[in-house]
Amino acid sequence: MQTQLADFIRDTPEGREADTILRKCVHCGFCTATCPTYQLLGDELDGPRGRIYLIKQVLEGQEVTEKTRLHLDRCLTCRSCETTCPSGVQYHRLLDIGRGVVEARVPRPAGQRLLYRALRTVLPNRAAFEAVLKAGRLARPFLPVALAEKLRPPAPAKARPAPECHARRVILLEGCVQPGLAPNINAAAARVLDRVGIAIVREGEKKAGCCGALRYHLNDQDSGLDDMRANIDAWWPAVEAGAEAILVTASACSAQVKEYGHLLRHDPAYAERAARVSALARDVAEVVAGEEAAIAAALAKAHGGDAGSAAAAPARVAFHSPCTLQHGQKIRGVVERLLAAAGYALTPVADGHLCCGSAGTYSLTQPELSLQLRSNKLAALEAGNPGAIVTANIGCLNHLAAGTATPVRHWIELLDERLGEV
Repeated sequence: MQTQLADFIRDTPEGREADTILRKCVHCGFCTATCPTYQLLGDELDGPRGRIYLIKQVLEGQEVTEKTRLHLDRCLTCRSCETTCPSGVQYHRLLDIGRGVVEARVPRPAGQRLLYRALRTVLPNRAAFEAVLKAGRLARPFLPVALAEKLRPPAPAKARPAPECHARRVILLEGCVQPGLAPNINAAAARVLDRVGIAIVREGEKKAGCCGALRYHLNDQDSGLDDMRANIDAWWPAVEAGAEAILVTASACSAQVKEYGHLLRHDPAYAERAARVSALARDVAEVVAGEEAAIAAALAKAHGGDAGSAAAAPARVAFHSPCTLQHGQKIRGVVERLLAAAGYALTPVADGHLCCGSAGTYSLTQPELSLQLRSNKLAALEAGNPGAIVTANIGCLNHLAAGTATPVRHWIELLDERLGEV
């Protein structure tokens, strides 16, 4: 794709990156076949190819309108198009650049500005979010059903092992919304790693917060970068002390932390440390998969010397692979393999590449499309009559759970339970 970027962006880092991305696109249209919003709406401008044209026009100095913003807002940033693209177009980076320009050029209506400001203020702040969450749960009987379903009380977290008991150590990103919505996920991860000789470092835990994705993808990119810098500062003493990985149990957050190096590459104070942090970042699936032999031994110990004995009457589960796991991080088949080894029977799921509609704050900013996508996803997940739905991201978990009576859990909790059976 030929480009003639406007003077306002041509010689900036963002302009040079956008120009490189645009020139890779060959207009083939393969991406439209796997785009969830194009499938729902059938509009070229609600698919990746159409949005690329819109962003190209914006960066070349053409008029920016509310219609432009609407089509960019409707994108889930699921990155399914990147998996499909034969040319390696980094669409999500082009989208971030385009959205940033559009946000600055086209003021939002008052209601949208208020919503975005509230989301940017409350969600990344763990203390503020948990206070609002507590109030919401108290008021749950009086709230609309769609909102009340998102405020179910969480299962209590079981105790974590002491971090001093192993020489091998990893840093854990606690996150912003996950501790309030599902505190047992991180606790389960700590117990699983404890069984294979890895301890969780708690140093810097209170200073670290949101991974930066929430504010960054709500078009407050400067604040999102500040969140990333704060995490680097919080983790750096443990990194220097020899922590072997930065463990993340929410796939959306692990995908984001892996991009710190790229997003902060032009910041002289943080570029080197950001690259180091990204190199250390690991989704919990990667860490556990690296310890499969030890996990198998622990399963065998828990089940009388036979790691496969748990499969005598396997629990049927449907796995929803979050977009940030399969498309963002290219981690495919790993969780399924770990669950099968632990004795769970995975039911088939049609169109597993499609987004569930959660997509960060998408379920709040684009509720109609989000609910359509959730309905389609739940139909596919429940077709095999599973006893539970499992996933790898807190956003997907909370979104799906609000639409079904089938239990929805993080896969690490199921592995933790199998390892704890005696």
